[in-house]
Amino acid sequence: MVIRRGSFEDTNVTYEDVEEQLGYEIALRTWSDWLDIHINRTKTRVFFMSLSPYHKKAEDWGMSTDKTCYNETQPILKEGYSGSGSDGRMMRAAEAIIQGLAARGLKVQILNITQLSEYRKDAHPTIYKSHWVPPTKEQLSNPDSYADCMHWCLPGVPDVWNQILYAYILHYT
Repeated sequence: MVIRRGSFEDTNVTYEDVEEQLGYEIALRTWSDWLDIHINRTKTRVFFMSLSPYHKKAEDWGMSTDKTCYNETQPILKEGYSGSGSDGRMMRAAEAIIQGLAARGLKVQILNITQLSEYRKDAHPTIYKSHWVPPTKEQLSNPDSYADCMHWCLPGVPDVWNQILYAYILHYT
């Protein structure tokens, strides 16, 4: 994925065709700089939620290459599973920025929902969602072609993310 245009809060620089990883790192640095200047370290707690994975490639969990999360009814049970819908470089970039903030006296609590959510290939709306444009006959004949394997069903996985945040707020003050 390439970011086509963006200033990332720096009015003196305009980026064109920025690779996704670099764009993410620039955005994290912008966020970090803003926190460093604007956050009252004695009164404010900062949380960072990691990226949400998607389950578009069923071969990640042993299915054929033409399948997606459509019709999945069980989570992935293999401990430590990591699919192609997650990029470890992104998490390492976030961790490095957060460590830099800690060195400057600003503690940020990381809520790593990426690995937790990796297991839930069964928790996407797939074809059972509202569509702006109704699926075509071709799509209807092949549900894998339009299954939504990026968003999450509600109630479900995002509720667990909120419960984890709530637990941190209540018990780690």
